[in-house]
Amino acid sequence: MWDTSKDYRLKVAEKSIEQFIRVIEGSNLRGSWNKKQVKLTAKNMNPDIQTLYYSYVTPQELAKTPQVDNLLKSVDEIIENLGGEDYSKKFLSEVSRQEREKIELPLSKIKFFINTIRGLPDRLMLGEINDPVIGVDIKVGELVSVSKHPNTDTLMVCNVNLGQRAITVITNDLTVKDNDRVGVALLPPAELMGLSSEGMFLGAGEGILKDVEGELGTLPQHIDVKALNETRNFVDQYIKE
Repeated sequence: MWDTSKDYRLKVAEKSIEQFIRVIEGSNLRGSWNKKQVKLTAKNMNPDIQTLYYSYVTPQELAKTPQVDNLLKSVDEIIENLGGEDYSKKFLSEVSRQEREKIELPLSKIKFFINTIRGLPDRLMLGEINDPVIGVDIKVGELVSVSKHPNTDTLMVCNVNLGQRAITVITNDLTVKDNDRVGVALLPPAELMGLSSEGMFLGAGEGILKDVEGELGTLPQHIDVKALNETRNFVDQYIKE
């Protein structure tokens, strides 16, 4: 019997909801959006998470439960009350260029929450895997632009194409270049020297993997488990915060 109470996918989902609520409570996002309803809907997601924790069915069965369906519907409702699928652009349009840096990290955290919940069914369908890395999405990406970090010479800012969308990843590997195909762990966003980073390249500790096989936006193929070590540690730490 699968111990759903210890499933890392549920733990990360629960943590992302908690973080999202904190972001909304502390946000100073301008424009026309229903903050009260967004916060209420997010809080109402917790009972479904708790039910999933104590269901003790296989991950594949979890993915098809009414509770997972409720979580997905809640995210759709939250997006609607944020102002629609292009909520991020709308919020950014409400501030000056100088003010953008202040809201980029909160917006990245909102995106992480939304993508974490939306990706939950697919991660559950991967089956009975007891590893922290299963709690987040791991995808093949392609570097479409690479530049020096404006505030330090020791970091690079990478715009990464994931097929359906793009993210920004900041790395200390100075050898990255355009068109590198990489494995990316979509982690809780963090601020690095004033800019928001939305993920981590696989193999960061031993040198980034730059010729990863697989279609853009899908799981990488033939990845050594050692390349996941830093991601594993980061996810474990995130859950314990």
